[in-house]
Amino acid sequence: MNWNPSEHDRISATGDAVACEFGDGLALLNLKSNIYYSLNGVGAFIWEQIQEPRSIADIRGAVLARYNVDAERCKADVDALLKGFAENGLARLHNEALV
Repeated sequence: MNWNPSEHDRISATGDAVACEFGDGLALLNLKSNIYYSLNGVGAFIWEQIQEPRSIADIRGAVLARYNVDAERCKADVDALLKGFAENGLARLHNEALV
């Protein structure tokens, strides 16, 4: 998968997973592959953010506002998680065309 989104591209959960609280995070079950994923508290927060289409910049901003993290680290970690969601069929990238 080619993953090169802009910060204005939007991403949302596909609906192919069910989530349940698990400790301080979430357990996700991909309904198509039957693979479970475990998310920590930050990952669970990001999963909540993508239940509706949101721009990658908005997701990064929400993480920065909620957690004490360096902006570059936030960008790298959020992008890696979103890429993982997309590669595993849990999220879909909506490229924003310039008009």
